[in-house]
Amino acid sequence: MARTTSRSTSPPDPQPPRNRTPQPLPRRGRTAGDFVKAFLAFVALAVLLVGVPGALVMFVGWPLPSGAPSLGWLQQEITVSTFINVLTVVVWFAWAQFTACVLVEIKAALSGVGIPSRVPGAGGSQMLARQLVAALLLVGATAASFAPGLSQFGQSLEGNQKPASAASAQQTPGLFAPGQQAAASAADALAAQAEQAAAHAEGGAKEGDTKYYRIQPPEGRHHDSLWEIAERHLGDGRRYKEIYQLNKDREQPDGSKLSEASLIRPGWIMEMPADARGGELVEMPDEAPKVSKDVKEQISDYSKTGDQRQGGGQEQGGGREQGGGSSVDRDTAHIVLPEQRPAAPEKPAMPQAPATPGTPAAEAPEASEATGGSTSDGSGFGLPEALLGAPLLAAGLLGALGRRRRHALWQSAMGAVGGHRGMHPRTPTGDAADAQDALLVGADPEGVRLLDLSLRGLAASLAEENRELPTVYAAWLTNGDLHLQLAQPAGRPPAPWQLGQDQTFWVLARTDAERYEDVDTAAPYPGLVSLGTLGGPEESRLLLNLESVPGIVSLSGAESDRAAVFASVAAELATNGWSDRMTITVVGFGQDLTPLAPNRLRHLEDVEALLETMEAETRQRRGALGAAGHDSVLTGRTGPAQHTRWAPHLVLLAAEPTGEDAVKLAELAADAARLGIGYLVGTESGDLPGAAWEMEITRAGKLLAPLLGLELQAQTLPEAQQRAIVRLFTEADPESDSGPTGPDDGPTGAAPPFLVDVTEQGRPAVYARLVGPYEIIGLDTPDGERSALMHEALALLLMHREGVHPRVLASALWPRGVTDDVRDALVERLREWLGTDPDGSPRLRADDNGRLTLAKSVVSDLDVLRSLYHEATQGRGAGNRAVRGRMLTDALVLVRGPLLADRPQGRYAWLTHEIIDAQLPLLVADIGLALCEFHLEKGRAQKAIEALNAALGSAPRDERLWNELLRATAATEDPARLRQVAADLLARSGARGLPPRTEALLDELLPAWRSGVTAAG
Repeated sequence: MARTTSRSTSPPDPQPPRNRTPQPLPRRGRTAGDFVKAFLAFVALAVLLVGVPGALVMFVGWPLPSGAPSLGWLQQEITVSTFINVLTVVVWFAWAQFTACVLVEIKAALSGVGIPSRVPGAGGSQMLARQLVAALLLVGATAASFAPGLSQFGQSLEGNQKPASAASAQQTPGLFAPGQQAAASAADALAAQAEQAAAHAEGGAKEGDTKYYRIQPPEGRHHDSLWEIAERHLGDGRRYKEIYQLNKDREQPDGSKLSEASLIRPGWIMEMPADARGGELVEMPDEAPKVSKDVKEQISDYSKTGDQRQGGGQEQGGGREQGGGSSVDRDTAHIVLPEQRPAAPEKPAMPQAPATPGTPAAEAPEASEATGGSTSDGSGFGLPEALLGAPLLAAGLLGALGRRRRHALWQSAMGAVGGHRGMHPRTPTGDAADAQDALLVGADPEGVRLLDLSLRGLAASLAEENRELPTVYAAWLTNGDLHLQLAQPAGRPPAPWQLGQDQTFWVLARTDAERYEDVDTAAPYPGLVSLGTLGGPEESRLLLNLESVPGIVSLSGAESDRAAVFASVAAELATNGWSDRMTITVVGFGQDLTPLAPNRLRHLEDVEALLETMEAETRQRRGALGAAGHDSVLTGRTGPAQHTRWAPHLVLLAAEPTGEDAVKLAELAADAARLGIGYLVGTESGDLPGAAWEMEITRAGKLLAPLLGLELQAQTLPEAQQRAIVRLFTEADPESDSGPTGPDDGPTGAAPPFLVDVTEQGRPAVYARLVGPYEIIGLDTPDGERSALMHEALALLLMHREGVHPRVLASALWPRGVTDDVRDALVERLREWLGTDPDGSPRLRADDNGRLTLAKSVVSDLDVLRSLYHEATQGRGAGNRAVRGRMLTDALVLVRGPLLADRPQGRYAWLTHEIIDAQLPLLVADIGLALCEFHLEKGRAQKAIEALNAALGSAPRDERLWNELLRATAATEDPARLRQVAADLLARSGARGLPPRTEALLDELLPAWRSGVTAAG
């Protein structure tokens, strides 16, 4: 038998770990179809390599001219013979290129050196040659060359009692993995029958079979890594764990030790598995002519450390088995918890990080006080915890929802949706209202902004230094700082970034991130997505970079729990604020989430459609990278070469693929990280071919990844919250067919959510002016420093007559967090300040759901403005011209400037979540247009112009107002005045120029406007 050690032949664990080395691809035997394919491949090769040149020689002959070229050739007539000769030369070149491709592929297959060399410009020719050669060698005696050498027949991998040759071939997903599996089977059969192999196996226990590799110094920007070493010498980069196991904690020539798989240094010695091959390896005994004496001595000394550790290794392995039945090596984890920075003196100190990454984390608190208090306060304040505990997801959803509603408003105003005027978006009810409140409470838009600035700033700094983006496996947000975990060391980061606990961590403090400014560069890591948190006074939130994972990320667990994780990942990727563009393909889970981001999310019905799509895209991306001369999407994502093709494509497959589909998916994922494609795949059993990282979601909401050393409180989006979120987005769509929102809806639009009595008898007890400078009539000014806080709280309540959840009010006034007692004290002071109505009822009250509402006696000018316009166009004014004109005039008088014109800096940040900044200008423009029409009906052009100018003061960019101003001015029959209005409009348009409809209108009203405007200006 071949030489083995305790580190490579320990018996398999009685209970294999849930998270382990990627599962080998299933092996199949040779079939009749394989022989047919081999025969056809032989015939095709014979025709292409022998038949084509033979036919050219026989039927065409020598195509080149027999004499030296002369200028007279240029004047000769091009005959059919000349044309055939030119085509013949082209065919000879194509034949020579294809022949070179065949030779390169045969050499690679027979030598087993790994990836074949590229023939320049070959492309499809080399792909065809590779397929024909693979099919031919599949059933021949040379099929053994696809697997490790026969000398290793019968040797085992760690914890896997399978022949090393077969296992190696099985664990190498690629374009031709099925062929490699069959070839590996043929190699085993041949080896079992070969006396030479048996004889070699008997002598394999000698010390001389041990192989070593010396870590090479960096070449330019390329640094050696265990992954690449395993890829070159073992045929599969994912077998780097075997190299790590053989060498961890052994003393290196420089006195240091290998403690993490990602940290290796030039000059270190690595003992290699017995099936390793390649010219850079050194085999013992000491007779190695290409190795210097010093290196021989180093290898000799290093081999002794391995022998001394054999017993200890067995002991440790046994201890692991006793401890839990699984030999999980937590030191190989790609994802580890970063060390905490010291907390500020006034804050409680952070607890010490776990000694190992796999130490179970403390239970996450049910709800942080920083988000507005506990949910168990008995006041009906319960909101969906899944959204409260996902600040980045909530911020993304809230921002996307606001953009959708603004877009719907503009679509409606510009007549894009029939006759429906959606000036007042539907007020959410039930679960949708709870979901919206949870988004408002849980969202951390400032955190999203800083994360985006930090990542783009890093990319810009690296580009200035002419350095490539490092591969990032994950990011941690902890204690206010951002920790990037790199796949391998990439030198010192650019300032203000710093090295973290080791060379694979780059850290940026929050105070440094706040100093970043916007930079014009592509988002470097758009595939980062939140998975969960480690609890504590300061939570550590993990964002996994899905597009960088070297293979598939698998997720096991109950179907409903998996679906909740998948939905959370899909929703955050679709709406996050740290990416520019991407494609997310979702297959087989939950509510259709495409309404969240129709331009990003794509829903496919089954795995078959997914495979067809991804095979085409994988080929396209490989070709695009090759044509652009890039190694990966990271080298082409930033700088002058950035292009839409470098945007990530993330695949979320909730249902486990079976049989051949799983194998095909593993093959596609083998090279996905380089191409910017990420795969998250659900599995029932946990055994998924090609899975690089394995995770499990438990019923208790824990996300477990033992091999990565992680135990997180998972971020999920359960089905109930999915439906509620999707409902919010669909109801914001102006083309939604969900029907009118109330009994007062008319043909031109929905009624305002709150109508006031606009007659003389309808005088309110408390009147607040919000449109323009903030004023309150009917209340005394609160004493002390709380006055500004009370005014802000009242403004929020006035803009939400449907009611405001107490936790939403608290998060709006104190975005960085507040305790329950402070929130409740504010509500009580606000209730006392507003007082009671004559019947004794308080003007601030709580509805059945616990939301704070104002009495009808507390009114704002926004309420009056909406009510006057509604009454003028759909109420009494619709049938009475005089009433309509008076109400529209009164409404326009209320407009004194922008909303809350004198609000103090640093307050009212919650307005960024509102759409009132889009509603108010549109409402003012509608009032101005209606009043203009009213005056023009009676030929009062000057009055119409005055109404339009008043409306333009609050809606200066509304194209409808400018077009009506041109028409009203034309009605005065004063060409000079019309030219002046056109000149003003052209000056306001700036470099963008006039909108097409405005240009067309000017062509109608003022045909010579282009020259006339210049003269007027």
